[in-house]
Amino acid sequence: MEEESGQPVSAPSSIDRSPDQVESSLTDRYQTTVPQPVRQALGLRKRDRIRYAFRTNGEVVLQRVSPEPVDDDPALAPFLALLEQDIARAPARLQPITSDLVQRLQTLVGDLEVDLETPLTDEDESSS
Repeated sequence: MEEESGQPVSAPSSIDRSPDQVESSLTDRYQTTVPQPVRQALGLRKRDRIRYAFRTNGEVVLQRVSPEPVDDDPALAPFLALLEQDIARAPARLQPITSDLVQRLQTLVGDLEVDLETPLTDEDESSS
C-alpha cells in the first residue's frame, strides 16, 4: 500500500483494528461457527446460549443469553444458608485444604475424567 506521496503505508495488524463486521458460512444443516471476534465481544464460552433479536428494520441482533439461576435442588439454598451462618458464627473453624489432602484425593481418583455435561445413562440413574 502507498500513500498519495508514494510512501508505503503499513496496514494495521489484526490486533490494532476491531472489525465492525465479520462473516461465517452455513453448513448444509444451516449450522455455523460463531467467529472468534463475536465470541470475544459477547463473552461467549462453550455451551453458552445465544438469542437472535429481530429489529423492525430487518436487522437481526445476536445476544448472549445470561444464565438463569437454577433452582433444581430445593435443599441447596437452605444448605448454603446454614454454611453462611456457621461461617459467620465461627470463622476460626475454617481451615484451608492441605496439600496432603489434595494429593490423597488425586490418588483416589487417578486419571478419572468426568464430563458434567454428559447425561446420565439409565444404569447410572438406577444405581443412585
